[in-house]
Amino acid sequence: MKKHFIVILTGVVIGIAALLLVRFGNPGNMGFCIACFLRDIAGALKLHTAGNVQYLRPEILGLVLGAFLVAFFAKEFKPVGGSAPFSRFTLGFFVMIGALMFLGCPLRMFLRLGAGDLNAVSGLIGFVIGIGIGVVFLNKNFSFERNYELSKMEGLLPIIVVIGLLIVFVAAPAVLAFSEEGKAPGSLHAPLLIALGAGLVAGILAQRSRFCTVGGIRDAIMLRDFHLLFGALAVIFTVVIGSLILGKFNLSFDGQPVAHKDWLWNGLGMLLVGWASVLLGGCPLRQLILSAEGNTDSAITVVGLIAGAAFAHNFGLASSGAGPTFNGQIAVVIGLVVTLAVSIFYSLKNSRE
Repeated sequence: MKKHFIVILTGVVIGIAALLLVRFGNPGNMGFCIACFLRDIAGALKLHTAGNVQYLRPEILGLVLGAFLVAFFAKEFKPVGGSAPFSRFTLGFFVMIGALMFLGCPLRMFLRLGAGDLNAVSGLIGFVIGIGIGVVFLNKNFSFERNYELSKMEGLLPIIVVIGLLIVFVAAPAVLAFSEEGKAPGSLHAPLLIALGAGLVAGILAQRSRFCTVGGIRDAIMLRDFHLLFGALAVIFTVVIGSLILGKFNLSFDGQPVAHKDWLWNGLGMLLVGWASVLLGGCPLRQLILSAEGNTDSAITVVGLIAGAAFAHNFGLASSGAGPTFNGQIAVVIGLVVTLAVSIFYSLKNSRE
């Protein structure tokens, strides 16, 4: 187990951080949700006008800065890019559509499972099926074009943007749109330093361990390699123990925070997330870490995630506690069709070469 120590430690720390962030003010079962936090950031930047989900989440800023710092000093900051950028943007867009159908990214799915939310079980089933479909296409020669070495400035620009946002958050918060008190989940948040610190620590560990919720299941299916999967299991185990200690464990379909009980669309939303993420090479958390290492393809994917969040809330695609919307259902189906088209195109293209 020695070789698995760092990825297990990452999962344990992320689980503890999620519990603490909820304890200090974040929404229930949403201590660390990449999709939810990027959606809130989109709102803070006024890319959408849904008043209940607007906050510049410091956890995301800390995650990127922590990963960048450790990558830089470990000489792993290597700007690259140019690999099917618009395909990556589009898939990132639809990953967010699927996540907002389910109401959470893969990491939040594991946090919800650890807290006893049985609605997340159908999400997990769909997620595994989606990853399995993605693996089928990987085995049929799916891959995007190669990327190319870029200038240091290209890799640093996303970091400069993150630092700029942090400065605005601290020095001129009135420039941003924040949810008014009482308008959850955007109005619920941990104090700045706690949230930023949690993000920094998680970013450092995730960069060193290559932690990825999608990669763990992909490698288990494709290679019978369970290394990364131990990290995801550590998140669940830590949250189960922590929730029991804190008296927050609720093994039920009912009374779950920011969740709905439509098992079919929970499953289909996460199927889309799993499938598209396999093609992209990692989950939303992994895309942020890769962006911090200078990978501009991943940075473009993150922009796609943010665009998807803005579009979802501007056009009524995101689910709520009452369930999925019809517009959201149509968007998930379109996302599955687009992901299938991308999968077939690149598989056939590479098979001919």
